[in-house]
Amino acid sequence: MRRLALLAPLLAFSAPALATTGEMSVATFLAKADALKAKGFMALGSPDIKLLRAEGQAAGQAYGARLQAERAAGKPSSCPPKGARPSSDQVLAHLRTYPADKRAGMTMKAAMADYFIKKYPCP
Repeated sequence: MRRLALLAPLLAFSAPALATTGEMSVATFLAKADALKAKGFMALGSPDIKLLRAEGQAAGQAYGARLQAERAAGKPSSCPPKGARPSSDQVLAHLRTYPADKRAGMTMKAAMADYFIKKYPCP
């Protein structure tokens, strides 16, 4: 079960496996992740695993590009160590910090930017 939870919303700054943009809402992402977790082992065949992974990667990649531009301008919004990649548990915990009534209006791109800004503030 834990392995499944780690596979679903895996985040990285690499290219997304599917054509996603990071625009999925936090509410949708959490609903899909929770549904996969509820399925247990049966979720391994679900296309939602790849979808969530790709969505997370797209959101991370979008923030990576934003951060690169901010660094070039001399004003980075965060200072993560090279290769920083949050675990799925960290991401899900962060997503759950948003009030339920705000999750539908929050994109994964915005949520991942918030995560890095909070987790890795610049000195």
